[in-house]
Amino acid sequence: MAEKKEKIKVLFASPEVMPFGGTGGLGEVAGSLPRAVNKLAGSEVECRVIMPLYGSVREEYRNKMQFLGHIDIPVVWRHQYMGIFQLKKDGVVYYFVDNEYYFKRDSLYGFGDDCERFSYFSRAVIESSKITGFEPDIIHANDWQTALAPVLSKTLYWDKGIKSVFTIHNVEYQGRYGMDMLRDCIGLSAQDEHILELEEDVNLMKGAIQCADRVTTVSPTYARELTYPISAFGLDRVIRENGYKMSGILNGINTVSYDPSNDPSIEAPYSSEKIQGKKLCKRALQKDLGLAESDAPMITMITRLVAPKGIDIVRELMDGDFLYNNNVQFVLLGTGDREYEDYFRYLQYTHPDKVRSLIEFNTATAHRIYAAGDIFLMPSRSEACGLAQMISCRYGNVPLVRLTGGLADSISEWDGKNGNGFTFYDFNRYELEAALMRAIELYKSRGKWRTLVRHILDEDFSWARSAEEYHRLYTEMVK
Repeated sequence: MAEKKEKIKVLFASPEVMPFGGTGGLGEVAGSLPRAVNKLAGSEVECRVIMPLYGSVREEYRNKMQFLGHIDIPVVWRHQYMGIFQLKKDGVVYYFVDNEYYFKRDSLYGFGDDCERFSYFSRAVIESSKITGFEPDIIHANDWQTALAPVLSKTLYWDKGIKSVFTIHNVEYQGRYGMDMLRDCIGLSAQDEHILELEEDVNLMKGAIQCADRVTTVSPTYARELTYPISAFGLDRVIRENGYKMSGILNGINTVSYDPSNDPSIEAPYSSEKIQGKKLCKRALQKDLGLAESDAPMITMITRLVAPKGIDIVRELMDGDFLYNNNVQFVLLGTGDREYEDYFRYLQYTHPDKVRSLIEFNTATAHRIYAAGDIFLMPSRSEACGLAQMISCRYGNVPLVRLTGGLADSISEWDGKNGNGFTFYDFNRYELEAALMRAIELYKSRGKWRTLVRHILDEDFSWARSAEEYHRLYTEMVK
């Protein structure tokens, strides 16, 4: 009998993992990608996940966890308790780092000691094997909160021979701190401190880019954009210098959570073969929001109300004559900057027959809007990957996007046979309006519109393709 080949051990380190805790796209990725890698037919990789045990992790998950043990680990001049809990779910082993001083808080981030908290977590990622027995061949670190893991692997823990991947999900947040953090909570040797220095600050992401064996971003176009100063927030030189080990791999979405044929949050199931339920979803949302139950195109947005999401050009469009000249409905869901929240409240006040601004975030409501909508606006100034445009396709809500980052890699202009949405490139109100008018004109030809909707309902944005690319990357790294 042939000897069974030992799998490549990957420890996927993330500050957030859905469904245990998350604030956005990173949590979705960490909750989906490892599972997809493990499920690949003939996978040579075993991917396990490690995250902090936040106070917000629900009891239903805590009750299923197994306590594996605890040790004290170094954080510069002091030692801190580290407990490890384990949970097996959907073919993945999850490890939770227990330290209530650091992680039993009201939210995940935004504290004055975040540098210390995530320096501790990065050490815990490497030290966890003393309890778990899982000695990783590769640590896959994500964003600044785990950026020290590749740095520590190449410096203080070099003897372990662990290779590392570092993924940039959002380059805007880099883990920048004062130089005093080097000795207060990071603790590299004096000869290695330069790894983290950038413009007289500590920059954790810079260190990870330099030390990781491979660097990935969440889309190919975003990887190219990060070589330019306008997109890289000061890291473009470092990224260009490390371009030989950098690649972009487009994210996917959880096609089980987002499935209009089996979604308990929407009024009626539907699919490309049985599309009638989508109209029922639209009627139900119109009724609940107090909008006319008409066939007017429903334009939707589900977004954070911040400038990078293109809110300014949407405001310019709405402040013009667009709403007066077109028989449309506009439904927005999201929270963010107070200025934008107040603006969309005002827009509903001035256009009560056409606009509904839901200044909140509710997952079930988001699903209902995806299902009810006809046109989904995503005119982002910048977008590393974006998931909403993929989710909107999944629900037959035709995306209209600006060609940047992952939006450019996932959405292309519909020409009657190919493509999956409407696009524009120059970031201004006029280009946005031109693309929106193309969508509205096609919507008037109902047969042609149904062809497009059926087409995008069958688009495959699952994690399978991304998982295969990461599987290939992991196996190349250990050969």
